[in-house]
Amino acid sequence: MATHAAATFEGPDPTVAELIAARPFLSMHAMDGLLLDDVPLNRVADEVGTPTWVYSAATMRARYGALATALADARLDAQVHYAVKANDHLAILRLFSREGAGADVVSGGELLRARAAGIPGSRIVFSGVGKSAHELRLALTEDLAQINVESAEELAMLSAIAAQMGRTARVALRVNPDVDAGTHAKLTTGRAQDKFGIAYTQAAALYAHAATLPGIRPIGLAVHIGSQILSVAPYRAAYARIAELVHALRADGLAVETVDCGGGLGIPYRGQPAPSPAALAGAIAGAFHNLNLRLALEPGRWLVGPAGLLLASVILVKQTEAGRFVVLDAAMNDLIRPAMYDAWHGIVPVSAAEAVGEASPADVVGPVCEPGDSFARGRLLPNLGANSRVAILDAGAYGSVMSSAYNARPLAAEVMIDRGDIAVIRARQPVDALWAHEHIPTFLE
Repeated sequence: MATHAAATFEGPDPTVAELIAARPFLSMHAMDGLLLDDVPLNRVADEVGTPTWVYSAATMRARYGALATALADARLDAQVHYAVKANDHLAILRLFSREGAGADVVSGGELLRARAAGIPGSRIVFSGVGKSAHELRLALTEDLAQINVESAEELAMLSAIAAQMGRTARVALRVNPDVDAGTHAKLTTGRAQDKFGIAYTQAAALYAHAATLPGIRPIGLAVHIGSQILSVAPYRAAYARIAELVHALRADGLAVETVDCGGGLGIPYRGQPAPSPAALAGAIAGAFHNLNLRLALEPGRWLVGPAGLLLASVILVKQTEAGRFVVLDAAMNDLIRPAMYDAWHGIVPVSAAEAVGEASPADVVGPVCEPGDSFARGRLLPNLGANSRVAILDAGAYGSVMSSAYNARPLAAEVMIDRGDIAVIRARQPVDALWAHEHIPTFLE
């Protein structure tokens, strides 16, 4: 299968002014500094401290609305299932549920989180390559809309469990289309060598077999080729292969009611070109418009990534012969994406006066005792001093949800802003909570 090479983005980094201008929910006030939805981030830091995750409810609603409108304009019968793994906070799940979204979950814990947030089982899709027997029983008990089965082995296990429980599982087979999404190697999921999905050449036979199994009702196909995808070409290639498979299955007399189109739509962290929801909807419509299918999408990063930022304070600025190191109170245990993926995040001073200062290269790092604890290398930033504050942008997805307490650093606070209100949706973790559930055995006393 032809692959699509990852696109490289050439050109200088965007300036502080360009980063703000590209994000309509951000603005700079001469006195109050950087504002998120007209709320001064200095106010958040004064009230809650740093590091703190800050989310814009209005931005999440606006992005969901833009996606829903694009699907409607393309005349698609499509249900959006928010990818819980992007950010699983109950407040965020509740917000998207109120907008009409369902949930895409990849574990029993995420399933129960979605239910705790008020999302009914009828709007939950269970994905994931390694569902346990316990998780499959939970999915059947909750009567989920669909279970995306990833292998023949999982299908057999699900059939046995469903038959034992006297339930029928609505199943979509996740097909691996052998399409390179053109994204980071650790974010791609649809190549033949990846662990995800059922080989394209085996999918038709397994679908026919599924129709004969007790406790199984095959209803369609699913596909997901990766995350942070910045071109619609891989989508078109994958969807064309799935459409061909729908035709082949129906020609064999098998019912195909639905196709789950996956997620992965990228966002322009660095200002690079990125496809719009309308472009994605067009790719979906081009493949499936005449097949009379119910469609599903699993967006995560696109919905919540730009709506969140990590607010941090400068501990000190270290000047060496090698250069300037801006040391923050946030670290890789808070936001691990730069260390894990070499991910680029915009960094903006909160102070208006600092934001317009002359810029020079700086390494922005955290205090964790790891050489990889870095947010940026050689980033052009104005002079910053101890207690200066910065906002690390586009951190709403795969930020707090991937954070840890490494180096005995408590989890940061989380705040949601809505219509001028500041709500703490997770209090800063007390240090002694880190060992509250640990026990020293009697033979060490």
